[in-house]
Amino acid sequence: MSTAAAPVRSGAVLADLLPAARHRYAVDAALVLGGAALTGIAAQIAVPVPGSPVPVTGQTFAALLIGTALGARRGFLSLALYALVGMAGMPWFAEASSGWSMPSLGYVFGMLLAATVVGALARRGGDRSVLRTAGTMVLGSAIIYAIGVPYLALSAGMSLSAAVAAGLVPFLLGDALKAALAMGALPAAWKILGRRG
Repeated sequence: MSTAAAPVRSGAVLADLLPAARHRYAVDAALVLGGAALTGIAAQIAVPVPGSPVPVTGQTFAALLIGTALGARRGFLSLALYALVGMAGMPWFAEASSGWSMPSLGYVFGMLLAATVVGALARRGGDRSVLRTAGTMVLGSAIIYAIGVPYLALSAGMSLSAAVAAGLVPFLLGDALKAALAMGALPAAWKILGRRG
């Protein structure tokens, strides 16, 4: 895979390339709603982890892709909408759960911050090459764990080391696979769009 950046205008994210000059606010609203819905759908792809109250899901991958594709502002709004509607009772958190009392809610808060950060990095070209995308995804995942693991420890009455064992270690291989998917998909999308531009 090439690590060369695509010749598309700098400061753009993938969503900025949509032709919508006259209807920008409607398109932005649709992107934010779509991002929240995609995260909710991806959260239903859940595999329980023995000994952990946190399942492996597709929602972290969706949150990071949404942040990079939509940018910091729209990524934040998508994940904020996802979090608020889920806490209000919509059963679209992992395994069709909702509410405030889940021990895994810290991961949702982490995804909100991670989508914002990776969106800002994407606007600076953090998703245009394989190596930059790898760094962007690793940082986004680290942010999710930096909030999710301590929240898990506090809400489940675990020690921090037990929370790391239950809420971080079992997920590292899956996160590496998700990062590898992003490392192929995002730079390829920029390369294709660069040829069209």
